[in-house]
Amino acid sequence: VQLVESGGGLVQAGGALRISCAASGSTFSIRTMGWYRQGPGKQRELVAIIISSGSTNYADSVKGRFTISRDNATNTVYLQMNNLKPEDTDVYYCRAQVVLTNYWGQGTQVTVSS
Repeated sequence: VQLVESGGGLVQAGGALRISCAASGSTFSIRTMGWYRQGPGKQRELVAIIISSGSTNYADSVKGRFTISRDNATNTVYLQMNNLKPEDTDVYYCRAQVVLTNYWGQGTQVTVSS
């Protein structure tokens, strides 16, 4: 499974951004996809996940602001980020879980200016 993220960039506080993750390869075997983020000197943390049934889960810090969605036809997962805050600034990584194996994308930078 290969993952390619896109859509990151610079946005002002209060703005919105949508990032995408396109999966290729053995996509039929993907069970869960998710977004994580990591800043310098920090551990990678969960932002949102979506399982094959469509159920979702979010970090408390983004609930009500971020929405994860999945297009099974194109094997793409999206993260719509609204009302962005400077503390949302991080590199965002896409993850796909296949049984016990995790695949990661290369990351996309999201920067929120105050």
